[in-house]
Amino acid sequence: MKTMIRTAAAIAAMAVPTTAFAAELNGASLGMLWAVPFVGILLSIALFPLFAGHFWEHHQGKIAAGWGLLVAVPMALVYGAGTTGSALAHTFLLEYVPFILLLLALFTTAGGILVKGNLHGSPLVNTGLLAFGAFIASFIGTTGASMVMIRPVIRANDSRRYNVHVVVFFIFLVSNLGGSLTPLGDPPLFLGFLKGVDFFWTTSHLFTETLFAGGIVLAAFFLLDSWLYKKEEGRPPLADPTPDSALAVKGLINLALIGVIIAAILMSASWKPGVAFTVLGTPVEWQNLLRDAVFVAVTFASLKLTRADFREANGFTWGPIVEVAKLFAGIFTAMIPVLAMLRAGKDGAFAPLVALVSNPDGTPNDAAYFWLTGALSSFLDNAPTYLVFFELAGGDPQMLMTKGALTLAAISCGAVFMGANSYIGNAPNFMVYAIARTSGVRMPSFFGYMLWSGAVLIPTFILTTLVFFR
Repeated sequence: MKTMIRTAAAIAAMAVPTTAFAAELNGASLGMLWAVPFVGILLSIALFPLFAGHFWEHHQGKIAAGWGLLVAVPMALVYGAGTTGSALAHTFLLEYVPFILLLLALFTTAGGILVKGNLHGSPLVNTGLLAFGAFIASFIGTTGASMVMIRPVIRANDSRRYNVHVVVFFIFLVSNLGGSLTPLGDPPLFLGFLKGVDFFWTTSHLFTETLFAGGIVLAAFFLLDSWLYKKEEGRPPLADPTPDSALAVKGLINLALIGVIIAAILMSASWKPGVAFTVLGTPVEWQNLLRDAVFVAVTFASLKLTRADFREANGFTWGPIVEVAKLFAGIFTAMIPVLAMLRAGKDGAFAPLVALVSNPDGTPNDAAYFWLTGALSSFLDNAPTYLVFFELAGGDPQMLMTKGALTLAAISCGAVFMGANSYIGNAPNFMVYAIARTSGVRMPSFFGYMLWSGAVLIPTFILTTLVFFR
């Protein structure tokens, strides 16, 4: 282990000058080798479940931590504990912890909402369920909508011979595209709201794009589901573990608690007392601390106020959120140098990519903004990726909401829409995957899922580009 650490430190030292860091990471001086751990954790998530599933199930946290250490340890050895501590504190206090606490609160409250009864998963019913889930995603977040809707959707189709496609399209629509219409829907849009983008700007400026892309994907689902449904006709029916029965919603107190979560988010954006304390150079503002405390309080309140049998009937376990927390701790750590290189813009290692967002006359290339933001959001966390391109576009919310409206729409759509391209593009994707897998759905592998997204989403996004961003 010591040899591996020394080797990694030596490689890192050769990749960049030893004077590259003072108080913070200078992305302009980082070499591409610093991206190796990030690529490594992505490949681990992609390949281990495919070729060593049992090993991955028992050691995924250790593997994620190992890749994270291959960033943190060489950084500390080469650039000092102060710079490393500051970078880690900024990432975890301002990004990872609020991110996980919000997911935890939404996961817990949504897991306490029990939709009793069952519908038969016909093409029309399934299309209606996905459309409804996509609609509510903009109001309770893609994570909340995913957690509320995924189990009823799985139950509705648990007697179908072909049901994998239902969950795949669920991720496309409910866990991603549906969260485009308000800052509450998806973290990138919330960050834009915190930067000064008006709350209803996304509703008015992304509505047509969302309806267009979502409509194409929903229509494709209906056609595919109808074809597969007909293929099942005439074959011996499978036993239905959850027979059709009247619907009823229990645990409604959790809807009120989701309202508290939303209120806490709005409070953190509107209340600015100007008070903060500093941890390793990272200012933690009181309004954000209070917001995160509300997330924790809501989690405990949901556990206290929701009947245990509701969660039991939902098949609620902590496994999915624990899995997400472990993996994203490694991802957020490994992302630190990658995001620093992106922030360096044309002076960084990714300069050839960044140059693509400008036309020869200096005007923004909106199609490139859409695809570059989307491509990176497919594998990086889409929230900081959104911020990178927001800043590249000028960073002035008033200008971007008016003269730069099309550019901001391209960035916003790229970050939200293309989070559906891979299991790790958006946090709810992996949570839905984990829940479906534990419920007996034979979910596709990492690359198998990308074959689905490549076949359905990429053509949809090409059409979206031609209609809106060319």
